[in-house]
Amino acid sequence: MNDPTVPLIKMVNQISLNNRYHDSDEAAAEQIAGHLKKFWARDMKRQIIDYAEQDGSELDPLSRLAVSRLKTMSDVVRDWEETSDAG
Repeated sequence: MNDPTVPLIKMVNQISLNNRYHDSDEAAAEQIAGHLKKFWARDMKRQIIDYAEQDGSELDPLSRLAVSRLKTMSDVVRDWEETSDAG
């Protein structure tokens, strides 16, 4: 059985690689988290947050920071799934 998290890890690491041009890691992580919130489906967001909390070893440091920021966004907006732009 294939791990459905593997493609998500690859995608978030690629998004992080493409967003390293920001002034700081914090600014880049904010941009990446916003992208994930806006364009990733609920299940994808749940899976990557769960992965980061349980292991996260394959996430690049900027990806880890971005996923942490995404989780913070979800904690601040309690019903983040309903307010998410993508599914």
